[in-house]
Amino acid sequence: MMAIGGKGLGQLLAALAAAFFLRAVAGPGPALPPPPEEEEEEAEECSAEGDEEAPVSGGVIPVTIRWSSITCSLSDKQGKTVRFLLTNVSGEAKPGRLLAIMGPSGSGKTTLLNVLAGQLAASPRLHLSGHLDFNGRPISRGSCKIAYVRQEDIFFSQLTVRETLSLAADLQLPDTMSTDTKEKYVSELLFRLGLVSCADSIVGDAKVRGISGGEKKRLSLACELIASPSVIFADEPTTGLDAFQAEKVMETLRQLTEDGHTVICSIHQPRGSVYGKFDDIVLLSEGAIVYMGPAKEEPLAYFSTFGYQCPDHENPAEFLADLISVDYSSAESVHSSQKRIDDLVEAFANKISVTECISPIMKTGRLGFPEKFGRKSLVKKRHGWWRQFCLLLKRAWMQACRDGPTNIVRTRMSVASAIIFGSVFWRMGKSQTSIQDRMGLLQVAAINTAMAALTKTVGVFPKERAIVDRERAKGSYALGPYLLSKLLAEIPIGAAFPLMFGTILYPMARLHPSLSRFAKFCAVNTVESFAASAMGLTVGAMVPTTEAAMAVGPSLMTVFIVFGGYYVNSENTPLIFRWIPRVSLIRWAFQGLCINEFSGLQFEQQNSFDIQTGEQALERLSFGGSRIRDTMVAQGRILMFWYWTTYLLLKKNKPKYQQLLPPSELKQQLD
Repeated sequence: MMAIGGKGLGQLLAALAAAFFLRAVAGPGPALPPPPEEEEEEAEECSAEGDEEAPVSGGVIPVTIRWSSITCSLSDKQGKTVRFLLTNVSGEAKPGRLLAIMGPSGSGKTTLLNVLAGQLAASPRLHLSGHLDFNGRPISRGSCKIAYVRQEDIFFSQLTVRETLSLAADLQLPDTMSTDTKEKYVSELLFRLGLVSCADSIVGDAKVRGISGGEKKRLSLACELIASPSVIFADEPTTGLDAFQAEKVMETLRQLTEDGHTVICSIHQPRGSVYGKFDDIVLLSEGAIVYMGPAKEEPLAYFSTFGYQCPDHENPAEFLADLISVDYSSAESVHSSQKRIDDLVEAFANKISVTECISPIMKTGRLGFPEKFGRKSLVKKRHGWWRQFCLLLKRAWMQACRDGPTNIVRTRMSVASAIIFGSVFWRMGKSQTSIQDRMGLLQVAAINTAMAALTKTVGVFPKERAIVDRERAKGSYALGPYLLSKLLAEIPIGAAFPLMFGTILYPMARLHPSLSRFAKFCAVNTVESFAASAMGLTVGAMVPTTEAAMAVGPSLMTVFIVFGGYYVNSENTPLIFRWIPRVSLIRWAFQGLCINEFSGLQFEQQNSFDIQTGEQALERLSFGGSRIRDTMVAQGRILMFWYWTTYLLLKKNKPKYQQLLPPSELKQQLD
């Protein structure tokens, strides 16, 4: 202190006084502090360069989003533009303010939201141009924490709300945080978003009743808030909710703006109380801006200057929606409403030029945060492979063992099919006719096991893939730990059903009476079940929807059934199809079951040309000289092939998003 001169001491005291004054004005921090480690690092980074926009208390970095000249068009196969989804759209979203993008169906609300969030699905027929800046800097990967709450809320149905949030925290927060700190952080999120009352309830789905739609929407927000994002995008957050739940969700978004977040949502036609929560609105009609600015009194006053008065006691949102919608009831109404909208679009374009929409920060190029900010404090280092695997294995095991409805259905199917097949093939003897019966029973057993596993997987995995794609986009984990954890977690549950099926069927049909033969029978069916499940994963990774997977999966299995060794002998298979029996899991399972059953079996012989031994029956099927071990190895190879194919498909089909190009660069590409 003595070494500091009078001038330096005065500057120091002035700086301290200013700091105390700013802290007093800012008041206490929000109820959602980020993890301590991240908060310290962010504060250090933001203060390193002396930037003007310091983070708000609690660690949320204030971000102002500005966009200009956003144009999105759709072209035909010849490259000719057939439709404009967005036309020269400009605007701004500020921290601490809730911005709502409104407009009738087809106006471009979701398209604009996806463009701003970087979530517009890529397509060669789509052309996107414009400028998008976050705090005056062109957006780039890792430069800002962004949360995107999708319209459809998809979760692992058998996990509770607390478990869902805790696993998200374990996957996204750094290992340096203690378990107690993470649990406290999760508890604060549950309290902040009003999820305490349902914290220990399972999320549920269409088959199992769980939490309500509004609670699922708030859970989606909670999962996105784990990383303390600066910007929150919400696509139609009130879709499918009643008026009360919709207001609760919007109240949550409103509270997040008070914490310093920049919140942008698209919404169709909100009720009056919901509209009152908006700070700013963007009105779109047919991809063009009709109005942009404050949401309270300004839009009604603005449109009144054109002679459009909002009646007393009418919901402003309904008035605005009717004003910018095309009336298709008659040709005259279409013409008049279209002319009204065109006039309003032109009037607003003349009133607000693009240069007025862009703030001085964008014009001068001054930065809202230092250049190194995005690289250090915002890019989270992903957990190690083993840590990811353990967390994903825990989640996969809880989902598999708690999925009561699915497990009950599979149990009933296994028991019912075993009883039916056992009744049809009751107590088979050693006569010549029993040879055909045994082959038929083993074939239907192989088909039943494979189809049951395939149907279950293709009915579930496409929805799960949407969750995995979303989490991988956040960088929560890699693809390898996920697939391996899924395989291992389903082994105990998946093995139970073939064992149950064999335990009932084997004695009823009086197959080869030996404990070792029974064990091999169950083992062959179990490996086949896992191979069919792996094939279902590949189908689910290949097609976009559950319905498509349910159509493709059984069709592909039908081909394997035809070449399964019973209907067409492998020696008689046309040369062009010789490869199909080698990859048919039905054929290898049938071959293994036949070797297990017929080896060492003696049949009653009435004529000289009758089959006397099981080995002779195997020769007729072209299975002579084969061993069960060979069939198990082949099944294992098929299983690994399908898993490896699934891995490659998921890696290749990772969602790709349209790149926002400057107008000049897009024009060069089109030329």
